[in-house]
Amino acid sequence: MTWTAVSLNKSELVELTRAYVALSNAHQLQFVLPMFDENATYLSAYVGEFKGREEITLMMTDFFTRYSDVHWFVEEYQFLGNGTVEFNFIMTATDPQGRKPVNRSAFETIKFNQQGYIEFLEVKDP
Repeated sequence: MTWTAVSLNKSELVELTRAYVALSNAHQLQFVLPMFDENATYLSAYVGEFKGREEITLMMTDFFTRYSDVHWFVEEYQFLGNGTVEFNFIMTATDPQGRKPVNRSAFETIKFNQQGYIEFLEVKDP
């Protein structure tokens, strides 16, 4: 899948963000990963900092393998301008070590570049 839009409007960027979450919930990494720019930065309070699509791919593959039932619930997406969308989420999963449930809320910010690729993603405590 290739994103080719040069100038996306507010609703298109929110829809891209919704698609990112929906594809993540469907565990469709083959569609999620091409949404990232080759030089993207992924910064998370939970999993660390990753630079470039290659590092992000390795991290996400490991994450989805570990949390095979992971799901994110998002009520609302907010457009901030300048290609940026943010949202709060509740993540649920089962940690395979001890089979303990994981329930976590966090705040996510996604910034898209002019070509419609994710250039920066940050997950932080709410």
